[in-house]
Amino acid sequence: MKIKTKSSKVNRAWINDHVNDPYVKQAQRDGYRARAAYKLKEIDETLGLIKPGYLVVDLGSAPGAWSQYLRRRLLPKVISQDEANAAARGGIIALDLLPMEPVEGVTFLQGDFGEPEVLRRLQGAMGGRLADVVVSDMAPNLSGIASADTARVEHLIELAIDFAQNHMKPQGALVAKVFHGAGYDQLVKLFKQAFKVVKPIKPKASRDKSSETFLIGVGLKAR
Repeated sequence: MKIKTKSSKVNRAWINDHVNDPYVKQAQRDGYRARAAYKLKEIDETLGLIKPGYLVVDLGSAPGAWSQYLRRRLLPKVISQDEANAAARGGIIALDLLPMEPVEGVTFLQGDFGEPEVLRRLQGAMGGRLADVVVSDMAPNLSGIASADTARVEHLIELAIDFAQNHMKPQGALVAKVFHGAGYDQLVKLFKQAFKVVKPIKPKASRDKSSETFLIGVGLKAR
């Protein structure tokens, strides 16, 4: 005899929502690995962050939907010769703790950039250049313990900001995923300490039930 549990009901509800999600269906049609591509797309289209010739670093890149969007954005199907020349100078470097299937035109590194050896590999891939844009979809494994989860999210944001401060052009931009709730005001404070302009955006592709949102910092403050 099978007993229906609350957990199984929640799982079935999530699966049903996922299967019927218009962004999931659109991602399948557009060839994106995840609906997350549309979150970055809306942020980019709202603020005009990504341009041909840019060097972009994608932190927490797996499964690769953001890298796919960046590749298409940096090298659109129909471009002028000037845009083609600019695109050739740009690049995308993706990094994650998890493996990621290759994306054409994207350099992928697996590892934790908080470790010196991985950071050296990342710097080597950048070829001595500073990033124009850094995007971070990094998120910790949540425990359900508010204080611990808040500390983990804040740690990842601190890592992303520190990376941007040391490896991004002064006029560059950082896009980072955060969560509303305990600790959110502190994350905004960290951004405002590091950037001249800070904008919060919750893309339409972010589910209404999710506390997920994104902070965008533009223009590094002098340290």
